[in-house]
Amino acid sequence: QVQLVESGGGLVQAGGSLRLSCAPSGTVFRILTMGWYRQAPGKQRELVATMASGGDTNYANSVKGRFTISRDNAKNTVYLQMNSLKPEDTAVYYCRLVHITGGAWGQGTQVTVSS
Repeated sequence: QVQLVESGGGLVQAGGSLRLSCAPSGTVFRILTMGWYRQAPGKQRELVATMASGGDTNYANSVKGRFTISRDNAKNTVYLQMNSLKPEDTAVYYCRLVHITGGAWGQGTQVTVSS
């Protein structure tokens, strides 16, 4: 079973930046997509950004122009660079990996943006 290791969350002031990273703990074959979702208190989990193995990206409208997803294929690591953070970006951020036979979620990392 694939396990994902996330890092990079924390507390930042509005306008600041954070970078999240996520990598599987073992070998994973045929990764299709990697990406990030988030869940704020009282809200449903929502897509933030994803990247397919071929490099195609998909962003939530609310983060376009502020967040950038990137991937190191050699390390199977996905990053989320978050700039110009807003209080409404406060949430638990979850890494998501989809491979040829299934998928996995990370344990979540808290991002808190103070006003």
